[in-house]
Amino acid sequence: MSEYPTLLSPLDLGFTALRNRVVMGSMHTGLEDSARDVPKLAAYFAERARGGVGLMITGGFAPNRTGWLKPFASKMTTRREAARHREVTGAVHEAGGKIAMQLLHAGRYAYHPFSASASAIKAPINPFKPRALSDRGVGRTVDDFARAAELAREAGYDGVEIMGSEGYLINQFLAERTNKRTDRWGGSPENRRRFPVEVVRRVRAAVGPDFIIVYRLSMAELVPGGQSWAEVVALGQEVEAAGATIINTGIGWHEARVPTIVTSVPRAQFTGITAAFKPHVSIPVITSNRINMPEVAEEVLHRGDADLVSMARPLLADPDWVRKAGSGRTDEINTCIACNQACLDHIFANRRASCMVNPRAARETELVLLPARRAKRIAVVGAGPAGLAAAVELGQRGHSVELFEAQPDLGGQFAIAQRIPGKEEFAETIRYFTRRLAVTGVTVHLSTTATPEVLNAFDEVVLATGVAPRVPAIEGVDHPSVLTYADVVRHGKPVGDTVAVIGAGGIGVDVTEFLTHSGADWAAEWGVTERGELTEPKPAPPARTVYLLQRKPGPIGKNLGKTTGWVHRAALKAKGVEQLRGVNYERIDDEGLHITFGKERTDPRTLRVDTVVLCAGQEPVRDLADALSVPVHLIGGADVAAELDAKRAIDQGTRLAATL
Repeated sequence: MSEYPTLLSPLDLGFTALRNRVVMGSMHTGLEDSARDVPKLAAYFAERARGGVGLMITGGFAPNRTGWLKPFASKMTTRREAARHREVTGAVHEAGGKIAMQLLHAGRYAYHPFSASASAIKAPINPFKPRALSDRGVGRTVDDFARAAELAREAGYDGVEIMGSEGYLINQFLAERTNKRTDRWGGSPENRRRFPVEVVRRVRAAVGPDFIIVYRLSMAELVPGGQSWAEVVALGQEVEAAGATIINTGIGWHEARVPTIVTSVPRAQFTGITAAFKPHVSIPVITSNRINMPEVAEEVLHRGDADLVSMARPLLADPDWVRKAGSGRTDEINTCIACNQACLDHIFANRRASCMVNPRAARETELVLLPARRAKRIAVVGAGPAGLAAAVELGQRGHSVELFEAQPDLGGQFAIAQRIPGKEEFAETIRYFTRRLAVTGVTVHLSTTATPEVLNAFDEVVLATGVAPRVPAIEGVDHPSVLTYADVVRHGKPVGDTVAVIGAGGIGVDVTEFLTHSGADWAAEWGVTERGELTEPKPAPPARTVYLLQRKPGPIGKNLGKTTGWVHRAALKAKGVEQLRGVNYERIDDEGLHITFGKERTDPRTLRVDTVVLCAGQEPVRDLADALSVPVHLIGGADVAAELDAKRAIDQGTRLAATL
């Protein structure tokens, strides 16, 4: 019997059935925006259909040009466009899957000067101010949604999802903060609901009774001036009456100042909101956000919080997630760690999405791992992210691989990252690689320093020896109060009550959060009630006093991830961390850390700290390279030492493995 009987059970929708309760939620990859990428999009979805997903939902397609996310972005407005999608739907159906197209009008989130919304109110995250749709314009937009759904059916899709959450156009009509109209489309909650209900009603009329309509309903706005709980419930009931097949949970607007999907958000944090909503409707309900492993999904469904679970990034990380869960191989799942580095950060930078832990995501036709033509003996030195990725993929291709690691455990920089509060998920990646090493037959040597004599006996050597903390040239840097970030986080050396952290890059920010963390409740920390309503944040007092220092004069945290950096900056502020920029480090002695500011070295200060922690960059470790007589490949930090380079390291290791 399955370990996950509820998760893997079918769902009868009357006119059709889903083979299990797993929904691949909508995620824009960038493949949607060009006709030439349709074959790649087809391969991307087909791989996940073969992996067993019950229902997949595409990235958003605009029902008209005004609703474009950006100029010339994805849309569904013509029969010619619909015909192209036959390649996508055909590939999915051949693989035994079902797929729905998401219809998304960006409204004031559209990144172009021709945007339109309920009212002419600019979004705080967009430089373009929208025009207010006229009454006739609203009616035409309803028509366009219906036409797009009709075309989606013609294209072979099994359904559509109407995007009514995350702050896009439909959500903008629903919320008083963005709808100041006084006509029939605004002025009261009932009138504000008229637009989404009419869209659902017209879509149902256009596609007929035997077509899936998912309505993505914003159940927790997480912004001032959003819908009340009573309005959310009323909308759900009206959407059901208008013809929706399934209601999907949406959490938060893009402009919300509460994190909803980053790794520090607890697993299944928002499923209680779906559970509170579910009794008010009679159609199936999907819950979402930070559900990344089968045991979490099974628990959510078993206790009745929802009928299905939506996972976007977990199926980006592992297209075989469902199949592995169903065959007792949960320990082989490549878990989404919610880092956002290669998915959302790429999309918001106008780059094609992928996945840090799975570089093949959205590159299925480009990064192909075929069996090796000739098996070689290959040594991989270093068991950080780059070395682990290279070793398992080389083993998968049929090479005889031995992995050497000087430390007593696997992980490298990930072994440090997993100890940072809010980054515990990184341990899942180490677990995944540990299991994959065994499955692919890689021989692992821990607590072993590889020597040139041993390595020269191999056909080729991959050096993934990583990085070492850089020790800056500061007078007194050898003082007993000085520790490196590895000393503090990995080796647990004692730290005093007052600390100066030198270096405010990603590692410096992580270490500061590690040092100030005091076990606070996440919802209290961010000011969110069980129903997803905003309340006064109540951060726990910091565990110690920390100064975060940066040599550069620019803003601290400027180069952190686009979708995660603001979360870290907000956490530092909540913990009362004093952040100093343009700092010169003069000396360290028994009095503490002596600093000045700027080129003129003005405003001398002595920070009377107990401990100084060095987070001032990294140096590549590649001493072995010159001592080897066989072909050598440098990857990861051994190739280029850079902050937060796990994305590049895993990609580099995977791509190298594909070529040897």
